[in-house]
Amino acid sequence: MASLTLAGLCSIPGAAGPDRLTQLQSTYDHETDPVHKAKDLAKLEPEQFASVRQQLGDGNDVEGLAELEHFRDEVAATLTALHPLAAKAESHPDGFKELQIALREALRQMDAILVDLPLDKRPWFRAVRYDLQNDQNTLLDILFPRRLAKPPGKDPSS
Repeated sequence: MASLTLAGLCSIPGAAGPDRLTQLQSTYDHETDPVHKAKDLAKLEPEQFASVRQQLGDGNDVEGLAELEHFRDEVAATLTALHPLAAKAESHPDGFKELQIALREALRQMDAILVDLPLDKRPWFRAVRYDLQNDQNTLLDILFPRRLAKPPGKDPSS
């Protein structure tokens, strides 16, 4: 009976704690396809922030910041890997879309973390948030490229 309860708990998202985070991190680390890597990072994001919240709650500000910086670096690396596929992102948004949604949630989480931090610790966390915001803006630009409108009355063929 106890093993059934334990098996049930492990299937609940977030219930496995560090083991689930380790498993998702390993999947992300071993993935070579940029699209799958972006999707794996999107799955990793909630677990990563749950871990950071736990560390900050335990008073481990330095470890929490280090984990956020690691996440930021993973986002940047994944975005760099996706960049060669940017030309077709509008018609085939796989990976880009999932990563952008995860970044939007990460920014929301960062805002919640910043509110709870003492004033003297906020600048380092704000720097991570700033970098994540820039990455999200880059993804939005890739997903929704601005098209220049033709000036009225001008024929491009003349």
